[in-house]
Amino acid sequence: MPSDVYRTAGRGESRFVIQGSEFIGHVAPAETVDDAEAFVEAIRAEYDDATHNVPAYRVRADPLREYSNDDGEPSGSAGKPMLNVLQGEDVENVVTVVTRYYGGTNLGVGGLVRAYSRAVKEAIADAETIEERPHERLHLALEYDDSGTVRGILESEDLEFEADYGEAVGFDVRVPVEDAEALKDRLRSATSGRVDIG
Repeated sequence: MPSDVYRTAGRGESRFVIQGSEFIGHVAPAETVDDAEAFVEAIRAEYDDATHNVPAYRVRADPLREYSNDDGEPSGSAGKPMLNVLQGEDVENVVTVVTRYYGGTNLGVGGLVRAYSRAVKEAIADAETIEERPHERLHLALEYDDSGTVRGILESEDLEFEADYGEAVGFDVRVPVEDAEALKDRLRSATSGRVDIG
């Protein structure tokens, strides 16, 4: 996977009405295709009375995964223009869904393209784009005796992690790809190699 810095977006929303049809644009970050699909499903469930919930996403995988679907709108009038906006804004690890409540007036393909594109643009503007470095997730398994040392290292590096204290101790850590090897070396040396890094 490329380890360069990329642009992504936080959560954002847009709303407007065109000739009686209400459009609601939703944007959210998604690190994986599963995250993106889960967000699409959540919006579909929340707006299950809408005429259309049109999804599009760009997720950094190997290779980059790009997806869009017209969700019943005329072919090429909704999903593809939304994906084009994500490409034009140069954002990755982002999912968008535009919800439409049909208002009784057909907008035509050109009108739909403009409306769906606008919904995504305005939702991204609301979310604000952020620069992000690619991360990977590490699972650390260790004994209780080493947990204080390991936790101290993770906190000193200001890393996001979740701890699980069961029969053994587990930490799930989110670390920038470019820092991962140095962190592994530091953890191994601090625990004399007792930490299991998966």
